Amino acid sequence: MKFLASRIARSEREGGFALPLVLSISIVLALLMVTAISSSVSGLQTTYTDQDSTAALAAAYAGVDEYESRLAGDSSYGQYGNPNSVFTKATGSTVIAPLPAAPNPAFDVTKGGTWASVAGSNNTPGGPPTAFFRYEVDNSQFASTGVLRIRSTGKVGNTTRSVVASVRGTGFIDFLYFTDYEIADPALGPFNSSGNPLCVPAYGWQTPAPNRANCNEITFNGGDVLDGPVHSNDLMHICTAKFGGAVTSADPTAPYYSPTLGGTHAACTGQVWYTYQGQTYVPSQDSSIVMPTTNTNQLNETAINDPQDVPRPGCLYTGPTSITLTSDGNMRVISPYTQYTQTGAKGTPAAGVTLENCGTPGSTGLGAANGQVIPVPTNNLIYVQAVPGTTTDPNYSPSGSPKSPTESTVYPGCVGSNTNTTATSAHEKEVAGNGIGYPASLTVSGKLLNEAPPSSSSYGCTAGDAFVSGTLKGRLTIAAANYIYITGDINYADSDGDILGLVGQKAVWIWNPLLDNGNFLMAVSDRYVHAAILSLNDTFTVQNYDQGTVKRGTLYLTGAIAQKFRGAVATGSGSTTSTGYTKNYTYDQQLETAAPPKFLAPVSTTYGTTSMAQVAPAFTADGTAVALG
Repeated sequence: MKFLASRIARSEREGGFALPLVLSISIVLALLMVTAISSSVSGLQTTYTDQDSTAALAAAYAGVDEYESRLAGDSSYGQYGNPNSVFTKATGSTVIAPLPAAPNPAFDVTKGGTWASVAGSNNTPGGPPTAFFRYEVDNSQFASTGVLRIRSTGKVGNTTRSVVASVRGTGFIDFLYFTDYEIADPALGPFNSSGNPLCVPAYGWQTPAPNRANCNEITFNGGDVLDGPVHSNDLMHICTAKFGGAVTSADPTAPYYSPTLGGTHAACTGQVWYTYQGQTYVPSQDSSIVMPTTNTNQLNETAINDPQDVPRPGCLYTGPTSITLTSDGNMRVISPYTQYTQTGAKGTPAAGVTLENCGTPGSTGLGAANGQVIPVPTNNLIYVQAVPGTTTDPNYSPSGSPKSPTESTVYPGCVGSNTNTTATSAHEKEVAGNGIGYPASLTVSGKLLNEAPPSSSSYGCTAGDAFVSGTLKGRLTIAAANYIYITGDINYADSDGDILGLVGQKAVWIWNPLLDNGNFLMAVSDRYVHAAILSLNDTFTVQNYDQGTVKRGTLYLTGAIAQKFRGAVATGSGSTTSTGYTKNYTYDQQLETAAPPKFLAPVSTTYGTTSMAQVAPAFTADGTAVALG
């Protein structure tokens, strides 16, 4: 401005030229000042916009967290959502609105509608919240993978941002190896040498060390390789096994494992924690995981007339059922007692139904000697139930009653006639078996030899037992109301895409038949199993693991094992294994992000995000939904 004053004073003689010059310069300076002020205001607005954008993204994250907390409180919450959501409809999901008594403002998708507020986002104590969120649900893959996808949109001011997150609950398949109790299954043999009542229901860390000596605890010892995460609700007895993942126990007291069984057992020595890929896994403490007591929820998944809760019913088979998987995506099913392959609503016996994709009951289909070849119900479930004892049940069979008192004692519910007129042993006299080839038999030098059942409850002729082997192409869960027998190797056609779940209400057995002359029916060889295995009331174990005089081979299992009681697969350990199978277990990395279809989850669980990505905003600030691009 001093420049302008001196310029005017000196230029009084310049007359008409000076005024236009001054005006021009003044206008230029004024424009510069306005530009400077405008730039400053614009910068302030940009700052506010950036802050709102960051806060809106944080609000979207808060929406994901809030949804996870709802799932933790109610594992069935994944069925709820807004059927009018753009995201939900585009993914083909089936959702229902929450009950009026439990509304959720985050499910609104309308212009001018509700948003859920982010707790603690008020700028002043007691003031109104400033951050909000909405979310939409994609549950289309939940049954097949255990994963829910959430599109969460955060809003702050006039700014919205959205993320898509994959949410999955902690489950049994998060571990290569899980046990509720680290003791032998009391239902499958002598429980302990002294009848010690402290073994059950107390966990090992609740049992005084001197008493644990008689609880049939099983040792992780030399030669055992567990290449993946391990957890037990109990105290683990660990000596020199190798662990390739985290080792955790619910035992609250360090060192969270026991190097001794207590009592007269000497402590094992030489334990060196295995270093895997540069990390040493020393046992630590983690919370208990509660197992469900029954798999009847999986039976409910075969309900044909319950489209709200069961949009894709699985297959129901009745009585002993053989399932041989083939690498072309098919399976051969033998199930003589099956009359209907689906139930009524929620597993009720009324209104039995037969669907073509589950096979044709009767002597020319599922009941034929070689059964029926049908496609694997991929991304679905098979449930094998016992022959019902109620006459009003569609799958009731009057021929399911025991043939004779003698036969019912050895093989409960056996039917058929004994054609072996030269039988010389009790097992030979019971050659009728369960109708699908078990117990097995073999003719040697003209003499018929029969398999000696591994327990008094094995091969019940009307039991809900599944006999499984083969190569799977697809994603499938097989659940049984009684036992599951793995009668041969189980492999995947595609190890990066196929997934099998095996869920037994009782034990899951590696079939290892012993003839009544003391010899094994199968030759010595390694066994291969690719599956996620769960035994709810019993154990995962090898039949006759303690019989014979030589090691049977190595049991290579890729997947996950969860069981109520720990099952033995051998006597001795590692190179000194005397009988049974040395174990070599590897965690299936697919299970980190996916689950077998309709697999069981713990009674209570926590949920976490397995992946998250930013996407285009799903709503504008006034709540208007944005169409998917």
